[in-house]
Amino acid sequence: MDGDWAKTVEAINVAGEGDVLVIKCSGDTTAVWGELATRSCLNRKIAGVIIDGAVRDVDDIRALGFPVFAKREVPNAGEPKGFGEINVRIFCGGIEVNPGDWIIADDNGVMVIPKQKAYEIAKRAFEVKKAEDRIRAEIEEKGRTLADVIELYKWEKVR
Repeated sequence: MDGDWAKTVEAINVAGEGDVLVIKCSGDTTAVWGELATRSCLNRKIAGVIIDGAVRDVDDIRALGFPVFAKREVPNAGEPKGFGEINVRIFCGGIEVNPGDWIIADDNGVMVIPKQKAYEIAKRAFEVKKAEDRIRAEIEEKGRTLADVIELYKWEKVR
């Protein structure tokens, strides 16, 4: 139900240190998350919250420095009705999320990495970072351009 925050708040007590809560809502016109839930997460050392729904108290949450990503910001709070489940497969933003999946989120967006692929994807991410650091150094220290460093001409279609 839109605005039902009962299971959302209950999930804080179920989550462990470093966990990310991923919340699928049935609507986005009433908030299921706010400043008080955020303070509770900080006390439990939860890493962040992803909400396919609405959040309120955004200025307070930002001031606390806690990462909350939501589809919508609204001024009004819902009420606890008790519907929903915790630690089950959901589809958040149309993407399948299972308990134990890795969640990566920043200002660029949110990614879900299936737990069975986490090591492989993390290893690849470190390889990409290493390559980008090398390219960055070439650009900054030697004054080269990105096209020159990666030899972009090799990828041009033959005419």
